[in-house]
Amino acid sequence: MKSEKLPFVMHLAFVLISILGIGYLLIVGESILAPFFLAFLLALLFRPLAHLLEVRLKFPRILSTLSCVMIILIAIVGLSVFFSSQLSHFSEDMPGLKNQFETVFNDIQIWINNTFDINTDKQFDYINQALDKVMSSSGAIIGLTVGMFSSSLAFIFFCIIFFIFILSYRKILNTFIIDIFSNSHKQKVKETIFEIEKMTKSYLIGVSIQVLLISILTAILLSILGVKYAILLGVLTGLLNIIPYIGIGLSGLIACFFAFATHTPITAVYVIIGYIIIHTIDGNLFLPFIVGSKVKINALFTFIGILVGASLWGIIGMFLCIPALAILKIIFSKIDVLKPWAMVLGEGKK
Repeated sequence: MKSEKLPFVMHLAFVLISILGIGYLLIVGESILAPFFLAFLLALLFRPLAHLLEVRLKFPRILSTLSCVMIILIAIVGLSVFFSSQLSHFSEDMPGLKNQFETVFNDIQIWINNTFDINTDKQFDYINQALDKVMSSSGAIIGLTVGMFSSSLAFIFFCIIFFIFILSYRKILNTFIIDIFSNSHKQKVKETIFEIEKMTKSYLIGVSIQVLLISILTAILLSILGVKYAILLGVLTGLLNIIPYIGIGLSGLIACFFAFATHTPITAVYVIIGYIIIHTIDGNLFLPFIVGSKVKINALFTFIGILVGASLWGIIGMFLCIPALAILKIIFSKIDVLKPWAMVLGEGKK
Protein backbone atom coordinates (compact mmCIF):
# COMPACT_ATOMS: atom_id res chain seq x y z
CA MET A 1 0.00 0.00 0.00
CA LYS A 2 1.44 3.34 -1.02
CA SER A 3 1.86 5.79 1.85
CA GLU A 4 0.31 9.22 1.42
CA LYS A 5 2.54 12.25 1.67
CA LEU A 6 1.59 14.68 4.41
CA PRO A 7 0.47 18.17 3.38
CA PHE A 8 3.08 20.88 3.70
CA VAL A 9 1.26 22.62 6.55
CA MET A 10 1.11 19.45 8.66
CA HIS A 11 4.73 18.61 7.87
CA LEU A 12 5.80 22.13 8.90
CA ALA A 13 3.73 21.88 12.09
CA PHE A 14 5.41 18.59 13.06
CA VAL A 15 8.83 20.11 12.42
CA LEU A 16 8.09 23.19 14.54
CA ILE A 17 6.64 21.08 17.36
CA SER A 18 9.74 18.86 17.29
CA ILE A 19 12.05 21.88 17.45
CA LEU A 20 10.11 23.36 20.37
CA GLY A 21 10.14 20.01 22.16
CA ILE A 22 13.87 19.58 21.70
CA GLY A 23 14.46 23.16 22.87
CA TYR A 24 12.36 22.58 25.97
CA LEU A 25 14.28 19.40 26.80
CA LEU A 26 17.58 21.25 26.35
CA ILE A 27 16.48 23.99 28.76
CA VAL A 28 15.10 21.58 31.36
CA GLY A 29 18.12 19.26 31.15
CA GLU A 30 20.78 21.99 31.13
CA SER A 31 22.42 20.83 34.36
CA ILE A 32 22.98 17.37 32.83
CA LEU A 33 23.21 17.90 29.08
CA ALA A 34 25.65 20.85 29.12
CA PRO A 35 28.41 19.11 31.15
CA PHE A 36 27.72 15.86 29.26
CA PHE A 37 28.25 17.50 25.87
CA LEU A 38 31.44 19.25 27.00
CA ALA A 39 32.68 15.97 28.49
CA PHE A 40 31.88 14.27 25.18
CA LEU A 41 34.00 16.80 23.27
CA LEU A 42 36.89 16.45 25.73
CA ALA A 43 36.66 12.65 25.53
CA LEU A 44 37.02 12.83 21.75
CA LEU A 45 40.05 15.09 22.20
CA PHE A 46 41.77 12.85 24.75
CA ARG A 47 40.85 9.49 23.20
CA PRO A 48 44.11 9.24 21.16
CA LEU A 49 46.17 9.94 24.30
CA ALA A 50 44.25 7.34 26.30
CA HIS A 51 44.68 4.83 23.47
CA LEU A 52 48.42 5.57 23.33
CA LEU A 53 48.79 5.01 27.08
CA GLU A 54 46.91 1.72 26.88
CA VAL A 55 48.69 0.33 23.80
CA ARG A 56 52.24 1.62 24.17
CA LEU A 57 52.61 1.85 27.94
CA LYS A 58 50.16 -0.98 28.80
CA PHE A 59 48.14 1.23 31.15
CA PRO A 60 44.85 -0.22 32.42
CA ARG A 61 41.77 1.56 31.09
CA ILE A 62 41.01 3.25 34.40
CA LEU A 63 44.61 4.44 34.82
CA SER A 64 44.76 5.94 31.32
CA THR A 65 41.44 7.68 31.96
CA LEU A 66 42.60 9.09 35.29
CA SER A 67 45.81 10.31 33.63
CA CYS A 68 43.72 12.33 31.18
CA VAL A 69 41.61 13.64 34.06
CA MET A 70 44.75 14.78 35.85
CA ILE A 71 45.81 16.80 32.81
CA ILE A 72 42.43 18.57 32.78
CA LEU A 73 42.54 19.22 36.53
CA ILE A 74 46.08 20.59 36.30
CA ALA A 75 44.95 23.03 33.59
CA ILE A 76 41.93 24.13 35.67
CA VAL A 77 43.99 24.53 38.86
CA GLY A 78 46.72 26.38 36.96
CA LEU A 79 44.27 28.91 35.56
CA SER A 80 42.63 29.30 38.98
CA VAL A 81 45.97 29.95 40.70
CA PHE A 82 47.00 32.40 37.99
CA PHE A 83 43.81 34.45 38.23
CA SER A 84 43.84 34.31 42.03
CA SER A 85 47.40 35.64 42.24
CA GLN A 86 46.66 38.40 39.74
CA LEU A 87 43.49 39.44 41.55
CA SER A 88 45.37 39.57 44.85
CA HIS A 89 47.80 42.06 43.29
CA PHE A 90 44.82 43.98 41.98
CA SER A 91 43.38 44.29 45.50
CA GLU A 92 46.68 45.76 46.69
CA ASP A 93 46.36 48.53 44.09
CA MET A 94 42.78 49.41 45.02
CA PRO A 95 43.74 52.57 47.01
CA GLY A 96 45.63 53.96 44.01
CA LEU A 97 42.77 53.08 41.67
CA LYS A 98 40.33 54.77 44.04
CA ASN A 99 42.36 57.99 43.98
CA GLN A 100 42.56 57.83 40.19
CA PHE A 101 38.81 57.41 39.91
CA GLU A 102 38.20 60.28 42.30
CA THR A 103 40.35 62.57 40.16
CA VAL A 104 38.62 61.50 36.96
CA PHE A 105 35.22 61.74 38.65
CA ASN A 106 35.89 65.33 39.74
CA ASP A 107 36.93 66.26 36.19
CA ILE A 108 33.73 64.70 34.84
CA GLN A 109 31.66 66.62 37.38
CA ILE A 110 33.22 69.91 36.31
CA TRP A 111 32.61 69.07 32.63
CA ILE A 112 28.94 68.18 33.29
CA ASN A 113 28.48 71.36 35.29
CA ASN A 114 29.94 73.51 32.52
CA THR A 115 28.21 71.69 29.67
CA PHE A 116 24.74 70.85 31.00
CA ASP A 117 24.50 73.36 33.84
CA ILE A 118 23.86 70.65 36.44
CA ASN A 119 25.49 71.63 39.71
CA THR A 120 27.41 69.23 41.92
CA ASP A 121 24.62 68.79 44.45
CA LYS A 122 22.17 67.59 41.82
CA GLN A 123 24.79 65.23 40.41
CA PHE A 124 25.31 63.71 43.86
CA ASP A 125 21.54 63.36 44.25
CA TYR A 126 21.35 61.36 41.02
CA ILE A 127 24.31 59.22 42.04
CA ASN A 128 22.93 58.57 45.52
CA GLN A 129 19.57 57.51 44.07
CA ALA A 130 21.33 55.07 41.77
CA LEU A 131 23.49 53.77 44.63
CA ASP A 132 20.40 53.28 46.80
CA LYS A 133 18.86 51.11 44.11
CA VAL A 134 22.07 49.09 43.80
CA MET A 135 22.45 48.68 47.57
CA SER A 136 18.81 47.61 47.93
CA SER A 137 19.52 44.74 45.58
CA SER A 138 22.95 43.90 47.05
CA GLY A 139 21.56 40.81 48.77
CA ALA A 140 20.30 39.51 45.46
CA ILE A 141 23.66 40.29 43.85
CA ILE A 142 25.55 38.39 46.58
CA GLY A 143 23.15 35.48 46.28
CA LEU A 144 23.59 35.45 42.51
CA THR A 145 27.39 35.46 42.88
CA VAL A 146 27.33 32.58 45.36
CA GLY A 147 24.91 30.69 43.15
CA MET A 148 27.12 31.15 40.06
CA PHE A 149 30.19 29.93 41.99
CA SER A 150 28.40 26.84 43.32
CA SER A 151 26.85 26.07 39.94
CA SER A 152 30.29 26.38 38.29
CA LEU A 153 31.75 23.87 40.76
CA ALA A 154 28.82 21.52 40.13
CA PHE A 155 29.28 21.91 36.37
CA ILE A 156 32.98 21.02 36.58
CA PHE A 157 32.24 18.08 38.88
CA PHE A 158 29.61 16.56 36.58
CA CYS A 159 31.77 17.25 33.53
CA ILE A 160 34.68 15.32 35.06
CA ILE A 161 32.39 12.42 36.06
CA PHE A 162 30.88 12.23 32.57
CA PHE A 163 34.36 12.46 31.04
CA ILE A 164 35.55 9.48 33.08
CA PHE A 165 32.56 7.36 32.10
CA ILE A 166 32.61 8.28 28.41
CA LEU A 167 36.35 7.67 28.08
CA SER A 168 36.17 4.41 30.05
CA TYR A 169 33.23 2.98 28.09
CA ARG A 170 34.09 4.50 24.72
CA LYS A 171 34.23 1.16 22.90
CA ILE A 172 30.85 0.07 24.25
CA LEU A 173 29.28 3.40 23.31
CA ASN A 174 30.84 3.30 19.84
CA THR A 175 29.57 -0.24 19.24
CA PHE A 176 26.11 0.70 20.51
CA ILE A 177 25.81 3.67 18.15
CA ILE A 178 26.82 1.53 15.18
CA ASP A 179 24.66 -1.49 16.05
CA ILE A 180 21.40 0.43 16.43
CA PHE A 181 21.47 1.06 12.67
CA SER A 182 20.82 -1.51 9.97
CA ASN A 183 23.68 -3.19 8.15
CA SER A 184 23.14 -1.05 5.06
CA HIS A 185 23.87 2.11 7.04
CA LYS A 186 26.67 0.93 9.33
CA GLN A 187 29.48 2.01 7.01
CA LYS A 188 28.02 5.50 6.69
CA VAL A 189 27.62 5.68 10.48
CA LYS A 190 31.28 4.71 10.95
CA GLU A 191 32.33 7.43 8.52
CA THR A 192 30.17 9.97 10.36
CA ILE A 193 31.67 9.05 13.74
CA PHE A 194 35.18 9.30 12.30
CA GLU A 195 34.50 12.74 10.78
CA ILE A 196 32.94 14.03 14.01
CA GLU A 197 35.93 12.85 16.04
CA LYS A 198 38.39 14.34 13.57
CA MET A 199 36.54 17.67 13.45
CA THR A 200 36.25 17.88 17.25
CA LYS A 201 39.94 17.26 17.83
CA SER A 202 40.95 19.74 15.14
CA TYR A 203 38.52 22.37 16.43
CA LEU A 204 39.57 22.15 20.09
CA ILE A 205 43.26 22.19 19.18
CA GLY A 206 42.66 25.13 16.83
CA VAL A 207 40.76 27.03 19.53
CA SER A 208 43.61 26.40 21.98
CA ILE A 209 46.13 27.81 19.50
CA GLN A 210 43.85 30.80 18.86
CA VAL A 211 43.55 31.49 22.60
CA LEU A 212 47.35 31.37 22.96
CA LEU A 213 47.99 33.72 20.02
CA ILE A 214 45.31 36.24 21.06
CA SER A 215 46.60 36.20 24.64
CA ILE A 216 50.16 36.91 23.48
CA LEU A 217 49.13 39.71 21.09
CA THR A 218 46.90 41.35 23.70
CA ALA A 219 49.54 41.12 26.44
CA ILE A 220 52.14 42.69 24.12
CA LEU A 221 49.72 45.49 23.15
CA LEU A 222 48.80 46.35 26.73
CA SER A 223 52.43 46.14 27.85
CA ILE A 224 53.46 48.62 25.16
CA LEU A 225 50.66 50.97 26.24
CA GLY A 226 51.78 50.60 29.86
CA VAL A 227 48.46 49.16 31.11
CA LYS A 228 48.83 47.27 34.38
CA TYR A 229 47.96 43.57 34.57
CA ALA A 230 48.72 43.15 30.88
CA ILE A 231 49.26 39.38 31.21
CA LEU A 232 46.02 38.94 33.18
CA LEU A 233 44.04 40.93 30.62
CA GLY A 234 45.75 39.09 27.77
CA VAL A 235 44.80 35.67 29.11
CA LEU A 236 41.27 36.86 29.87
CA THR A 237 40.93 38.23 26.33
CA GLY A 238 42.15 34.97 24.84
CA LEU A 239 39.66 32.93 26.88
CA LEU A 240 36.71 35.23 26.20
CA ASN A 241 37.58 35.30 22.50
CA ILE A 242 36.37 31.69 22.34
CA ILE A 243 32.89 33.25 22.20
CA PRO A 244 32.78 34.72 18.66
CA TYR A 245 31.97 38.42 18.23
CA ILE A 246 30.81 38.97 21.83
CA GLY A 247 33.93 37.81 23.71
CA ILE A 248 36.34 40.29 22.15
CA GLY A 249 33.95 43.19 22.86
CA LEU A 250 33.49 42.24 26.51
CA SER A 251 37.23 41.78 27.08
CA GLY A 252 37.88 45.09 25.33
CA LEU A 253 35.57 46.89 27.76
CA ILE A 254 37.38 45.32 30.71
CA ALA A 255 40.76 46.37 29.29
CA CYS A 256 39.45 49.91 28.73
CA PHE A 257 38.33 50.01 32.36
CA PHE A 258 41.82 49.12 33.58
CA ALA A 259 43.45 51.56 31.15
CA PHE A 260 41.09 54.33 32.24
CA ALA A 261 41.70 53.57 35.91
CA THR A 262 45.49 53.41 35.76
CA HIS A 263 46.29 55.92 33.00
CA THR A 264 44.63 58.69 31.05
CA PRO A 265 41.42 58.48 28.96
CA ILE A 266 43.50 58.66 25.78
CA THR A 267 45.12 55.34 26.77
CA ALA A 268 41.67 53.74 26.79
CA VAL A 269 41.17 55.03 23.24
CA TYR A 270 44.46 53.44 22.19
CA VAL A 271 43.32 50.19 23.81
CA ILE A 272 40.12 50.25 21.75
CA ILE A 273 42.08 50.82 18.55
CA GLY A 274 44.50 48.02 19.46
CA TYR A 275 41.65 45.60 20.16
CA ILE A 276 40.08 46.43 16.79
CA ILE A 277 43.39 45.64 15.09
CA ILE A 278 43.74 42.37 17.01
CA HIS A 279 40.15 41.42 16.16
CA THR A 280 40.85 42.16 12.49
CA ILE A 281 43.94 39.94 12.55
CA ASP A 282 42.00 37.21 14.32
CA GLY A 283 39.02 37.40 11.97
CA ASN A 284 41.09 37.39 8.78
CA LEU A 285 44.01 35.17 9.74
CA PHE A 286 43.61 33.09 12.90
CA LEU A 287 39.91 32.27 12.65
CA PRO A 288 39.74 31.22 8.95
CA PHE A 289 42.95 29.20 8.85
CA ILE A 290 43.25 27.85 12.39
CA VAL A 291 39.64 27.42 13.55
CA GLY A 292 37.23 28.15 10.70
CA SER A 293 38.71 25.56 8.38
CA LYS A 294 37.86 22.87 10.96
CA VAL A 295 34.15 23.59 11.37
CA LYS A 296 33.23 25.46 8.15
CA ILE A 297 30.11 27.14 9.54
CA ASN A 298 29.12 30.43 7.90
CA ALA A 299 28.95 33.64 9.92
CA LEU A 300 25.15 33.94 9.80
CA PHE A 301 24.44 30.62 11.49
CA THR A 302 27.42 31.10 13.79
CA PHE A 303 25.81 34.26 15.13
CA ILE A 304 22.38 32.63 15.32
CA GLY A 305 23.93 29.67 17.12
CA ILE A 306 25.55 31.98 19.67
CA LEU A 307 22.21 33.65 20.43
CA VAL A 308 20.41 30.32 20.71
CA GLY A 309 23.20 28.82 22.82
CA ALA A 310 23.15 31.81 25.17
CA SER A 311 19.36 31.60 25.59
CA LEU A 312 19.54 27.85 26.28
CA TRP A 313 22.69 27.34 28.38
CA GLY A 314 24.14 30.79 29.01
CA ILE A 315 27.87 31.41 28.55
CA ILE A 316 28.78 27.73 28.19
CA GLY A 317 26.11 27.45 25.49
CA MET A 318 27.76 30.26 23.53
CA PHE A 319 30.97 28.21 23.43
CA LEU A 320 29.38 24.81 22.77
CA CYS A 321 27.13 26.05 19.98
CA ILE A 322 29.95 26.10 17.40
CA PRO A 323 31.02 22.43 17.72
CA ALA A 324 27.33 21.47 18.05
CA LEU A 325 26.55 23.13 14.71
CA ALA A 326 29.60 21.49 13.14
CA ILE A 327 28.46 18.05 14.36
CA LEU A 328 24.94 18.66 13.04
CA LYS A 329 26.39 19.74 9.70
CA ILE A 330 28.35 16.48 9.41
CA ILE A 331 25.26 14.42 10.30
CA PHE A 332 23.04 16.35 7.89
CA SER A 333 25.55 15.84 5.07
CA LYS A 334 25.23 12.06 5.46
CA ILE A 335 21.42 12.01 5.21
CA ASP A 336 19.97 12.70 1.77
CA VAL A 337 16.83 14.53 2.90
CA LEU A 338 18.88 16.76 5.25
CA LYS A 339 21.69 17.66 2.84
CA PRO A 340 20.14 21.09 2.09
CA TRP A 341 20.49 21.93 5.80
CA ALA A 342 24.16 20.96 5.69
CA MET A 343 24.60 23.18 2.66
CA VAL A 344 22.96 26.21 4.28
CA LEU A 345 25.09 25.78 7.41
CA GLY A 346 28.31 25.66 5.38
CA GLU A 347 30.29 28.42 3.76
CA GLY A 348 29.43 27.46 0.19
CA LYS A 349 31.75 27.43 -2.77
CA LYS A 350 34.19 30.33 -3.02
